[in-house]
Amino acid sequence: MRVIGVGFGRTGTLSLKAALERLGFAPCNHMREVMASPALIHGWLDIVEGRSRDWDGVLGGFDATVDWPAAAYWRELAAHYPAAKVVLTVRDPEAWYASMCATIFDEARAHGPAVRLLARLSADYRAFRRMAYLAVIQRSLGGVGTDKEALIRRFEEHVREVRAAIPAERLLVYDVRQGWAPLCAFLGVPVPDEPFPRLNDRQTFGRLLRKFMLRTAFRLSPARGRRPPTLPSPRGARPRS
Repeated sequence: MRVIGVGFGRTGTLSLKAALERLGFAPCNHMREVMASPALIHGWLDIVEGRSRDWDGVLGGFDATVDWPAAAYWRELAAHYPAAKVVLTVRDPEAWYASMCATIFDEARAHGPAVRLLARLSADYRAFRRMAYLAVIQRSLGGVGTDKEALIRRFEEHVREVRAAIPAERLLVYDVRQGWAPLCAFLGVPVPDEPFPRLNDRQTFGRLLRKFMLRTAFRLSPARGRRPPTLPSPRGARPRS
């Protein structure tokens, strides 16, 4: 493990993943890799439910990691991989909140009936929903629901916590809009002669989630276990028609 991305989701993590892989830090773990692997889903569930701390089991073979669920355990990963450099992706907190509402929260509501059906039929999907709920909603975001003020406060607290815990020489606080230059300087690699990747807009997020649900539907198993937690609607949001 050479690079640990500790920024919350919706801060350009998929663009950073593509950039790191282009720079030779490959493969780079991201939530999309977890979604594609039942073994990783259940491995991370063991971690978030406290049965395991097998970081090499879920991240072995990866040269870098960004996004959730790994970012929820940034302190543990920074200690476990002491030679890895740390990148904290940031963005305007208001823009981050709007992006969360338009992607993670909005998609969960939009696919409500399909989510409930798939959760009843698929052990893998139930495991993913519970893992994501515990790692993202509870651990990273503090279980504050979708309250705007509370979420923005948690986002800003996370930035302060990382800055305070990681030595400055090991940490890059980075907005992906800055492009290649600060990232390459921090990692000590040449700047590529090509545009910086710009990925995971709101439409792309929806396509990735629908693809994951469809793929999971082909691995159905008998329904057992707890129902997945549901997300409340953002304050003042209109019901989706």
